[in-house]
Amino acid sequence: MTVSGGEPPSNGVPNGYRHANGRYEDHEIWKEAPVLIGTTQFEPLPDVKNIMVTGGAGFIACWLVRHLALTYPSAYNVVSFDKLDYCSSLNNTRVLHDRPNFSFYRGDVTNPAQVLDCLERHRIDTIFHFAAQSHVDLSFGNSYHFTHTNVYGTHVLLESARKVGVRRFIHVSTDEVYGEVKDDDADRVESSILAPTNPYAASKAAAEMLVHSYHKSFKLPAIIVRSNNVYGPHQYPEKIIPKFTCLLARRQPVVLHGDGTPTRRYLYAADAADAFDTILHRGQPGQTYNVGSADEVSNRALCRRLIAVMGLSTSSHTSSASNDSSNGHDVGDADMTRWIRYTRDRPFNDHRYAVDDAKLRGLGWRQKTSFEVGLKVTVDWYLRFGERWWGDITKVLSPFPVVAGLEVLEDEEPVSDRPLVGEGRVVGKDEEGNGEMGSSDEYKLNGQGDGYGNGMLEGSDGQVRGMPNGQSGEAAAWPWKGCGEEPGIKVSIMAWHPGLRATVLVGSNLGNGLPCLFRHESARWFMQDPGTPRALFRSSEAQQGSMIAAIYQSS
Repeated sequence: MTVSGGEPPSNGVPNGYRHANGRYEDHEIWKEAPVLIGTTQFEPLPDVKNIMVTGGAGFIACWLVRHLALTYPSAYNVVSFDKLDYCSSLNNTRVLHDRPNFSFYRGDVTNPAQVLDCLERHRIDTIFHFAAQSHVDLSFGNSYHFTHTNVYGTHVLLESARKVGVRRFIHVSTDEVYGEVKDDDADRVESSILAPTNPYAASKAAAEMLVHSYHKSFKLPAIIVRSNNVYGPHQYPEKIIPKFTCLLARRQPVVLHGDGTPTRRYLYAADAADAFDTILHRGQPGQTYNVGSADEVSNRALCRRLIAVMGLSTSSHTSSASNDSSNGHDVGDADMTRWIRYTRDRPFNDHRYAVDDAKLRGLGWRQKTSFEVGLKVTVDWYLRFGERWWGDITKVLSPFPVVAGLEVLEDEEPVSDRPLVGEGRVVGKDEEGNGEMGSSDEYKLNGQGDGYGNGMLEGSDGQVRGMPNGQSGEAAAWPWKGCGEEPGIKVSIMAWHPGLRATVLVGSNLGNGLPCLFRHESARWFMQDPGTPRALFRSSEAQQGSMIAAIYQSS
């Protein structure tokens, strides 16, 4: 192996090295781990010799790096190009360091000089472009960084590839560029319209446009790949399967975003490596290929399966991770209550993604690993190595961790034993403000009264009236997902859940110029000075258990 590029690996733990006496030393956990690769093997291509894999020390890319280097030892030289971000680790490819056909180059795809130097130094003829900011949650709070890495970084790589004349440019995108797929919608094919709904997906769609333009304008032989969710060993535990596995291994409950109903299709990493190997050897420039999976699981059902696989179900007759209850059928409601908590959802969370991979299957690829088998292998790997592979992972296991440079910071989001998202509404019936407070959800909270009243109804005259001071009662605790969608129905609730912060929902056209708010995402405010002509909010110091009326009509 050769090591080249910019600076040497800096700072021990996250990248698989520690600093000692001025030298960077491997802490050798990799020696205990199994060497995991795909299963495909093709006749080597005569015009492919030197392959650059960007993001090669990250999750999916490291599987392909190992697969290519070990499956084609005398045919291909593989260069892992990685800046060693917070989520990557040299442990992922350390097993290759004594292989003559493997090299590591520390570089950043947004640095044109480093990219061009790597391409020229190693005479690269083929590029797999994996390097990207890929954690959707982070894209809502740090979208500029996603645009810089995913769009500008791709542009740098494309322009550099054009200059040196690479023969193949395989761009790794995501199924999220298609946007949300409804339950009754057809699976998306490669020609489907792109409709991304979050900053991450939008940045990947933008990158695709650049790839397409370089193929058309400069005849760059480019291929685009869009895959379902990939899981397996070596994935940084910011993603749901490794994160929840590590939490349960610590005997801590997992925390679901929203109500846990969104579904995802999961593909085991070895099958993903096979897909990329197949596309390298049989894919055609100018084409796009979906990589799909038959295994679609909701987040809540995933939790059930993990509880079963890890032997944490009190309903099960077995207690080891080797049991055959990975479908979660043996996990009862008491187990779910014991091991699952809830927090706020993303600003927007696609219900599901679904792609049709018939085109790739036409090249001979097949999904070989069932979710039951892949999940057991993955859980076993994280039970053995999850706490040591990246160093201390405590902070990244929080519901919404924040990344600052190479440092992961723990969030302070409130959690509940019930979902924070549901449907409820207050319906005003007459001019006196009489009405009923109901909810389509089974969950209701008992307000204890705090002198402000625990709910509010609006009469047809536009006046807003609350329940008598100090009176307790029931109120719908979850935000109504509509605002002015039903004529004549106006909503004004602020609920304080025991142990949680406030959740705000304001109806439209209250007669006082107040705007319509859907659920306030930070959910941390309460009403101050009831009866004032405007809604005043501040950081809440209200006692837990109180239900607070949020809006008062101006006089």
